Amino acid sequence: MPIASINPADGGTVKTFQALDTEQINEKLQRAEECFRSYRRVILAERESMMLRAAEILETEKDALARLMTTEMGKPLKAAIGEIEKCAWVCRYYAEAAKVHLADKIIETDAAKSYVRFQPLGPVLAVMPWNFPFWQVFRFAAPALMAGNVGLLKHASNVPQCALAIEDIFLRAGFPDGAFQTLLIGSDAVEQILTDLRVVAATLTGSEPAGRSVAGIAGKQIKKTVMELGGSDAFIVMPSAAMDEAVSTGVKARTINNGQSCIAAKRFIIADQIYDEFERRFVEEMKELRVGSPLDKITDIGPLATEQILKDVDNQVKTSVAAGAHILTGGKRLEGAGNFYEPTVLANIPPDSPAYCEEVFGPVALLFRVKNIEDAIQLANAPTFGLGASAWTNDTREQERFIDELEAGCVFINGMVASDPRLPFGGIKNSGYGRELGEFGIREFVNIKTVWVK
Repeated sequence: MPIASINPADGGTVKTFQALDTEQINEKLQRAEECFRSYRRVILAERESMMLRAAEILETEKDALARLMTTEMGKPLKAAIGEIEKCAWVCRYYAEAAKVHLADKIIETDAAKSYVRFQPLGPVLAVMPWNFPFWQVFRFAAPALMAGNVGLLKHASNVPQCALAIEDIFLRAGFPDGAFQTLLIGSDAVEQILTDLRVVAATLTGSEPAGRSVAGIAGKQIKKTVMELGGSDAFIVMPSAAMDEAVSTGVKARTINNGQSCIAAKRFIIADQIYDEFERRFVEEMKELRVGSPLDKITDIGPLATEQILKDVDNQVKTSVAAGAHILTGGKRLEGAGNFYEPTVLANIPPDSPAYCEEVFGPVALLFRVKNIEDAIQLANAPTFGLGASAWTNDTREQERFIDELEAGCVFINGMVASDPRLPFGGIKNSGYGRELGEFGIREFVNIKTVWVK
């Protein structure tokens, strides 16, 4: 794929970029290694000051940055502004919390003094996706830089201007040259970087195949990795749930970011007693969503990020319908320019259809009817993914069962699955391993050093 900004709302090419050659990549890796030697010794108070400055830049320039994001990948402008604000939040969180999360941990032993110290590892490669082009990067970069590491960003090839803007933000915030660099490269150059001795670890947010590739290469080099991969999140509604909130939140959870989110609710598992009412109201609200220009503030659903994603979603729906699934609303791409797809609801989905067993990365909701909580949990746990799950019930016994038995990295009760700088985020099974955010996130790329003094 060429490194280019292509506006998904009209298909026009905004700007193209030349990929770095081998010599240019080597120069950036050398700069990262040299920067790390000095940056690791920068005291936390100075890192905190720089990170707070990055937050200020994000807040001051959020409108322009949001418009850039929307132009490159089609996110509705109001959501893009919210994403920039969240990036500022994670910068402020780690600026203030790093001194707590990285403080020496005293452990009493028979030594005169024994403790754990958290020290940075070095240059970390971040392979990041296009769907949250600022947030995905900042939730890695803020803790990594506060821990004393330096970052190398290989961003998705369709959001190069976002990638360059992020590097510029950190430079203007006062971080030294080489502390955070954007590498405009294709995926074919990732192995060269991962196998370079100057790169000590990697993190990836993206598809399961991409995760297997990067984790495999890093594993052969015995380098630490964190993987945040796909999801097929369940949204379970039981009879005691508050129906109004469950329906409205369910629509939002499915269509956030035009349906292109790993933690978007994808499979709606509804108790038989309330299924008919939920289906009727859910379909009605999906029909009311406004599809249009992502720069229009009243737009709910913008275009899918690329033409290939649009084709993939359309094919998944058509193949599932051919296998027996029923379309309750939507079900087709919109005519004209841009990668627009109708908000869609499918029901009666056969187990052998794509919609049943694959992640659908677009505004397509899948409805399932179950008899009881046992069936709900079994269906929720059926996929190979295990990222997030949302369960709606006011029965405390059911809540405890969902918390204990749902196979996911995060379980939300009576709320939409979302990432929060204060809470660890990540999945199990084929959704990946390791954690971002919170105290666990900042400790992923550190040497957890045991110190024993007699």
